Amino acid sequence: MEYLVFWGAVCLFLLFIFCKGVWDGRKSKQKLERRLFENYGKMPEREYKLERFARLDSYFRKHPSSGQIDDITWNDLGMDEIFKRMNHTLSSTGEEYLYHTLRTPKQSAQELEHLEGLVTYFDQNPRERVDVQLLLHRLGTTGNYSLYDYLEYLGDLGRRSNQRHLAVDLLIVFFVFVCFFRFSLGILGVACLMAYHIATYYKEKGEIDPYVVSFAYILRLIRVCGDLVKLPIPVCQEEWKRIRLHKDKLASLQNGAFWMLSSGTVSMSSNPLEILMDYVRMVFHLDIIVFNRMLSYLNKHLDDVDALVGEIGGVETAICIGAYRASIKEDDGWCVPRFNSQNRIVLEDGYHPLIENAVKNSIRTSKSVLLTGSNASGKSTFLKTVAINAILAQTIHTCTAGAYEAPFFHVLSSMALKDDLGSGESYYIVEIKSLKRILDAAGGAVPVLCFVDEVLRGTNTVERIAASTQILKSMTGGNLFCFAATHDIELTDLLKNDYQNYHFEEEIRDGDIFFPYKLMEGKATTRNAIKLLELMGYDADIIRQATRQAERFMITGRWESA
Repeated sequence: MEYLVFWGAVCLFLLFIFCKGVWDGRKSKQKLERRLFENYGKMPEREYKLERFARLDSYFRKHPSSGQIDDITWNDLGMDEIFKRMNHTLSSTGEEYLYHTLRTPKQSAQELEHLEGLVTYFDQNPRERVDVQLLLHRLGTTGNYSLYDYLEYLGDLGRRSNQRHLAVDLLIVFFVFVCFFRFSLGILGVACLMAYHIATYYKEKGEIDPYVVSFAYILRLIRVCGDLVKLPIPVCQEEWKRIRLHKDKLASLQNGAFWMLSSGTVSMSSNPLEILMDYVRMVFHLDIIVFNRMLSYLNKHLDDVDALVGEIGGVETAICIGAYRASIKEDDGWCVPRFNSQNRIVLEDGYHPLIENAVKNSIRTSKSVLLTGSNASGKSTFLKTVAINAILAQTIHTCTAGAYEAPFFHVLSSMALKDDLGSGESYYIVEIKSLKRILDAAGGAVPVLCFVDEVLRGTNTVERIAASTQILKSMTGGNLFCFAATHDIELTDLLKNDYQNYHFEEEIRDGDIFFPYKLMEGKATTRNAIKLLELMGYDADIIRQATRQAERFMITGRWESA
């Protein structure tokens, strides 16, 4: 009777633990579901570990294509911050694909139309969107490293054979049978073989442990794909079809995965069943055998894993785009871009997506544009506004503007360069290399839209103006469309036949300087560098002599000592 009471209590306790686990899991899912509904359209809040952020480009680096945003342009425009602003992803796969999307402008309206269909559907169908997000959350992350890092590391293992492990396992089974006929010999054989397998287990287990995380993620990927394709989402039928195709090719990868993924160590587990399973693994090397089999199989199907990552990443990116659109303030606004085959750019009420209460500007031009104006008047910000909107138009089909219309472009910039201390190259060398890459890109099939801020600032005035004139002339017409900013007012006359002039002005009121940040037609007619010295309290004699020298130069064209 006592035994029945004891085992009854144990069963009730286990039932309680099971029910509590189910209850906690359901409450946790409900909490996540509620958060996904409530947070859609809110600003993303997350911290980025340096190691992980440095690996966000792994998918991008594995999928090079023409017309992608290169490192110089990406850094010039501060696109890392743009990425953070719209990163609502829940999985490493979606996060890396969103990064890849922002660096890979599409060159056809068909691709963007399909993307728009996904974005619109998930925005208008929150229940279906959250169902997808719950699965993506289950897929989870890969920690500080990318899945592609782990796959590269797997390649370092080379080919691993199971022949020795299986041979020892068969010998153990053989000596177990021997025990029935010659017990002492059988026990001796089993003991020696078990001792050998246990002695070699930890060495081999230590070799494969760092790679198990990649298999765990891939297996989650396969399971999540299996659940995704069950969701009745009309706009994703093509994605679901491709997912089924590649998932089915990876189905065998799951066979026996339990033996590898659930393994622990005897010292770290207090579960009696888990301890027993650990000893079984050590004696028969089951987890090592399964790992080697999965490694061999996976190396033949890496393209299928890559395809699943791309399909799931594309779906999650569409959800992120919708969330980003919903997070934009109504007063700021956004638009779906239009594309034309004419050499014309139209930007109405465009603004920089990272600037709060940004001043909006509009431009409509069929020529390259030369911007002039005083320091801090808004030239660089306007260049970035146009460049970022050109990129967003062809990547996420969303512009921070009232309207945007332009051809499909390959976008390049040369704006925020620095001396390359590593190679010992001066600023001027870095700059002319940067400009040369733009001219070289103009030979491609896709028109180039380029942005240049203060061309050739790293050299003397006479050569700068002469070289800048010829370089900027070569950056307009044909397959090149250029937006350039300069302090050299002489360029406005030298390039008046090739560039349309625009400028920004400052206002000086009550002994202070104000910047309205409004784009105006024509070239700048004011200079403020010396005036700023005065406003900052420089000695009156410095201001007077500098003003006199500048006026003499404007009259005579020669510099004279004061």
